[in-house]
Amino acid sequence: MRNFVLRDEDGNEHGVFTGKQPRQAALKAANRSEGTKSKPETIRLRERGTKKMHVFKAWKQVVKAPENRPAWMPEKISKPFVKKEKIETIE
Repeated sequence: MRNFVLRDEDGNEHGVFTGKQPRQAALKAANRSEGTKSKPETIRLRERGTKKMHVFKAWKQVVKAPENRPAWMPEKISKPFVKKEKIETIE
């Protein structure tokens, strides 16, 4: 597992998201974001232990839950979407 720290435009770090790939951590962060498909939010994840910054466009949509959902799951769920923009190197 790899750890990714969420950064804002000012360079402040807020939360840690884990995943085997950067996309997996970005999906977790996107589910907490306020972006929409027409106006996606930019998510910047710094990989801990490296100087890599992964930049994604992220949004979430409310979609119908799958047919084989468990009983506790609501009929509508938030589904995150991400699109990788670039990888930056921090000096």
